[in-house]
Amino acid sequence: MTARFHNPVDTRFGCGSLRQLAALTENQKVALVVFPEARALGLLDRLQVLLGERLVHVVEDVQPNPDVAWLRRTYEAFWREAGDCQTVVAVGGGSAIDTAKALIVGTASGSFDELLALLSTGQPFVPARAKALIAAPTTAGTGSEVTPWATIWDSASQKKYSLHLDCTWPKVAIVDPELMMTVPAGVTVSTGLDALSHALESIWNHNANPISDTFAISAIEDILECLPLLRRDLGNRELRTRMALAALKAGMAFSNTKTALAHSISYEMTLRYGLPHGIACSFTLPLVLGLAWGRDQERDRTLQRVFGSDLRKAQARLREFLHSLEVKTEFGDYGVTPKEAEAIIEYAMQGARGRNFIGSHAA
Repeated sequence: MTARFHNPVDTRFGCGSLRQLAALTENQKVALVVFPEARALGLLDRLQVLLGERLVHVVEDVQPNPDVAWLRRTYEAFWREAGDCQTVVAVGGGSAIDTAKALIVGTASGSFDELLALLSTGQPFVPARAKALIAAPTTAGTGSEVTPWATIWDSASQKKYSLHLDCTWPKVAIVDPELMMTVPAGVTVSTGLDALSHALESIWNHNANPISDTFAISAIEDILECLPLLRRDLGNRELRTRMALAALKAGMAFSNTKTALAHSISYEMTLRYGLPHGIACSFTLPLVLGLAWGRDQERDRTLQRVFGSDLRKAQARLREFLHSLEVKTEFGDYGVTPKEAEAIIEYAMQGARGRNFIGSHAA
């Protein structure tokens, strides 16, 4: 078979790599997007020192799963007050980077509702204006620093918008494990499971290829070994570095395949049941593994490189791994009836991500 792999992000990895931010933004005006705790952790002060006078705008009240009601005010204030900046720097988890991706896509009017109208068509478009993005994740999980996708939530209408344009690929990713040293156990687990889901989803995927598989397999093996150890030893620099690299590899894998069924299910679980993303997209992994197994010989061979040739044992291993991290693995554990679960899976299969799944009929 032939394969193509493309990722345009200039990626800098390693402890202390955040210091490169000053050189990367030289002679630019910069806006900064950070998470609310960044100030108390001293991170905001550190970033302000690194950026100096080039820093012209700060967004520090990022909310989890950024919602349109909050984003509207933030977006319009950004384009009104910092429309002449060249670069947006996002330092935080997936929500901070997603927020920054929404901010950099400028409409002609500066109106956020104009952006929503463009997104609601589901069609790609060329924005009226755009900023460059530098992304520095503070969690080992989302892969958002090496992918173009962002999710915008509309909780009032119970729907989500998917943002992905050529301009929403970050220009530079700075993956500095030192930024992840203070992440608490719950977030460490949920983001690590998000990365595991990214890697598995890129394998049971119509868009998979041997190059994405290489990143995915390595990420899965590292996460299965490393995440339980890290949960018990949160201050371990070596384990933080291994998880940061594993999450980066998972991000590289799905940057070319997109996600699949587990993520498609997760959107409903987050919208309807308030489940955090990392848990919502990982609690079904044993179930989805069973749905994927036997659908495609080549995909089976890739999965079996990680799990061996026995499906039941493979599912048990995944289930036990999740249980060891205190993550429940049945729909009923989250208040979903069997009938509701069946409907959620059927609906998820029809979504854009669901159609990437090898158990679907998409080509």
